Amino acid sequence: MMKRSYIIAGLLVTLIAGWFLWPKGASEQRQDSGMKPEVSVVTMKPELLVLTKELPGRTSAVRMAEIRPQVSGIVTKRFFVEGSLVQQGQQLYQIDPATYKAACNSAKASLSKAEANVISLQAKAGRYEELVKIGGVSQQEYDDAKASLAQARADVAMARSEVAAAAINLDYTRVMSPISGRIGQSKVTEGALVNANQADPLAVVQQLDQIYVDVSQSSGELIQLRQRHQGQVGDSSAGSAPIELLVDGKPKGEPGTLKFSDVTVNPSTGTVLLRILFTNPGNEILPGMFVHARLEQWREENAILVPQKSVSRSADGSVSVWVVGPDGKANPRPIIVTEVVGERWLVSSGLKAGEKVVYEGIMKIQPGMAVKTVEAALPPVPAR
Repeated sequence: MMKRSYIIAGLLVTLIAGWFLWPKGASEQRQDSGMKPEVSVVTMKPELLVLTKELPGRTSAVRMAEIRPQVSGIVTKRFFVEGSLVQQGQQLYQIDPATYKAACNSAKASLSKAEANVISLQAKAGRYEELVKIGGVSQQEYDDAKASLAQARADVAMARSEVAAAAINLDYTRVMSPISGRIGQSKVTEGALVNANQADPLAVVQQLDQIYVDVSQSSGELIQLRQRHQGQVGDSSAGSAPIELLVDGKPKGEPGTLKFSDVTVNPSTGTVLLRILFTNPGNEILPGMFVHARLEQWREENAILVPQKSVSRSADGSVSVWVVGPDGKANPRPIIVTEVVGERWLVSSGLKAGEKVVYEGIMKIQPGMAVKTVEAALPPVPAR
């Protein structure tokens, strides 16, 4: 009997303690305004969002001329300092012109001889023309005289061509720069024998006031870029997205212009070659340097961004946030997000400007619960 009393007393104590310790329901909490949970919220507002992509690439000169001799001979003089700036039409080398001067003089002499022969045959043909009328010469002799005159005139034309060719070869002994730019190392010195159209250049001149940067972008990203910029990418006659040159991770110079995109995709990498033109004041950027180009992929003036901490993802992949309405009550809301921007998500639908999204304290609330809100401060949106 005593044992039974102890059991009953123990059950009563447990029930009483359980009643006091059992948490109040959500309805009781809502009724007691003094026990509203405090949560921090973020008010949605439209922000400028710029999405960029950094692509690695190599620099190359806008124009490059490999200087090669057009005639063979001995180099007698060099007219430039290695590494200096040269102008279009400036003489760079002199090849010994003696043999070419002689050939040119010989061609001129042959031309004079041919012209003198024309004068003689022209007079003969004129006399025969009168004589054939009175029977002084036969028709055959007159025809032969006219043919000899025509051949002599052809010899004059040929001799003039030979003079022109000899003059060109003589002019080629003066090796000129076809473009303006900075000239590199000279591969030959005075006394070197060079050959016409040889494979190895004498020097290389590169125009460096502008510089190309060749980068590769995935074909999928390029399609999106073209769609967002309405087909401007790859069309040199149209504008293009702003592009920034990065050297050692730091911006350099003025924004560039996308001048060219290749028409084929590299089958091994799935990328497309892009060529970007940048100004290069002071010729600071040299060909062959490894740089990055920051390409603007997308710009949105009124983007809605929600903190990643506010986003909940369910097992089926759906995304939702807690929104505090005008009545001060919190409720979950499904949203659609697309891009990760720093520590935030870009919202494509489900939220609008002015709505309050719970940032911290999500574990304290239940659907329809009245809450006390405190505005949270977030860092600005990073450009990316």
